[in-house]
Amino acid sequence: MKQEVLVQLNKDFEGSARVENGVEFWMARDIQRLLDYTEWRNFLLVVDKAKTACLKSRQIVSDHFVDVNKMVDLGSGSQRSVEDMQLTRYACYLIAQNGDPRKEQIAFAQSYFAIQTRKQELLEERIALVERLQARQKLADTEARLSGVVYEHGVDGDGFARLRSQGDQALFGGNSTLEMKKKMGVPVQKPLADFLPTITIKAKDLAAEITGFNTKKNNLQGEPSITGEHVKNNREVRELLGKRGIKPELLPAEEDVKQLTRRLNAEGKKLAKGVKRVRG
Repeated sequence: MKQEVLVQLNKDFEGSARVENGVEFWMARDIQRLLDYTEWRNFLLVVDKAKTACLKSRQIVSDHFVDVNKMVDLGSGSQRSVEDMQLTRYACYLIAQNGDPRKEQIAFAQSYFAIQTRKQELLEERIALVERLQARQKLADTEARLSGVVYEHGVDGDGFARLRSQGDQALFGGNSTLEMKKKMGVPVQKPLADFLPTITIKAKDLAAEITGFNTKKNNLQGEPSITGEHVKNNREVRELLGKRGIKPELLPAEEDVKQLTRRLNAEGKKLAKGVKRVRG
């Protein structure tokens, strides 16, 4: 395929994308034209195949193929309603995959939407990783504040360590911090929280926030009283997760957040170098 054809096709597909309420989509009539289908009914045959593929991939078809009607101008100056469809990027990808690759437009669309879909997946994955890093930092900040609060209320450093340990035991269904490390394959010398999934990190953070709040609000004093409060909060957070079918002790370990931080930083540096080359 000639370079100028590739450039024009890319421009056409990019220009046909629409965004409404933050949702990107394409209109089926536009995709029909871009894929060089002259007849709507012939194009719908391909759409039907795409819907079947969507269903087989265990996706909700109506999330990706949305029937709509729109008004079009007629030569007489009047208008009439025609059927159309809003398509997600994934829907467009499936349509292209079920088209005839001997057509230049379809061959291009197959690659274009495959790449764009992968980009979206990578973006969502990176956002999830960043969210986990932010949750871990938030937990570290919360526990640092809690340490200061309980110290002012009669709990020393060793007492705070015991408080955290008993809180973990309540959250993880009777499993101690050390037992959870063994279960998840976490090195003994490393913090358990660095290997927890985002949902568990946030659960620990919520329990610690409540403990700090109630310690100040109720003027709790001494290790037994404050530890009891912390255990109670972790147990209740665990019960809340349990109602949604989540058992923290059964969730697998994730990548060490310190290693994850280094990896994301390295990727960011590569991206920055790439931007400099483009501009240069």
